[in-house]
Amino acid sequence: MKDLNSLSTEHLEKWFTDESVIWIPPSREISGKNRILALFRAIFRRYEKIEWRVSEIFSLGNDKYFYQTNSYGNLPGNERYENEICTIIEFSKSGQIIYLSDYFKDTKIFN
Repeated sequence: MKDLNSLSTEHLEKWFTDESVIWIPPSREISGKNRILALFRAIFRRYEKIEWRVSEIFSLGNDKYFYQTNSYGNLPGNERYENEICTIIEFSKSGQIIYLSDYFKDTKIFN
């Protein structure tokens, strides 16, 4: 989470490989390290401020985890918002992200 909150793709680079797949709505599923980092650059540019705080982590077994997270931030010209996120993450044996999928409680910020 520290690397994500840095808003620096240089810090995120170590978490992904060319085989990594992520799905962060409203974008479509994306695979490959370079495309994933490009998505994060676009997300970071879109917000005036954004940060994430993990409230719970549940092990699902087989290197899969369920993260319960809150995001806080604002888009240019909009008031601050808070959103709850549920994330499923699968890690490789070396600790890199194989698969990540987010589920948002409230999606009106994206419309």
